[in-house]
Amino acid sequence: MTHNDMNAWVAVPTTPQQLETAARAARRLVNKRAAMAAGVATLPIPGLDWVTDVGMLVKLLPDINQIFGLTPEQIERLAPDRQVVVYKVLSAGGGMVVGKLVTRELVIRLLKMVGVRLTAQQAAKYVPLAGQAVSAALTFATLRYVCEQHIQQCIAVARQLQLPSPTVSVGE
Repeated sequence: MTHNDMNAWVAVPTTPQQLETAARAARRLVNKRAAMAAGVATLPIPGLDWVTDVGMLVKLLPDINQIFGLTPEQIERLAPDRQVVVYKVLSAGGGMVVGKLVTRELVIRLLKMVGVRLTAQQAAKYVPLAGQAVSAALTFATLRYVCEQHIQQCIAVARQLQLPSPTVSVGE
């Protein structure tokens, strides 16, 4: 059994303590990966930071979903009434990547929605040293911001799943 196979069975946090533990684990992972991406952003190669940011998010967002038990595969294993709750929350709250297959195109769309401007980061590259520091700071802040929004969406979905199941009467 691979590392991913074991993680695939993570359940949605059901208590406030489990939710806090999942959020802490996700934020630790985000900080570590954002710092790595910021390091790449200091290299004076235009475009490398953008490619790194997108690549990092394509891997990081599914990892956050997995920590919260909200990958597409994990959602499939929920009871049908719980699946309905997840999909209702996602459609109402605009959960862009919760429970979805995260692709490069989806990440680029997400970054555009957040208002990330490639040009500012790219332009910063051409100002020696200070520009590289600005580029690194922008990379770190952008990844943290996008991932924090995603963590908040995961928390919202998990909280909805903690509520009692809606009862459906026969004949509706």
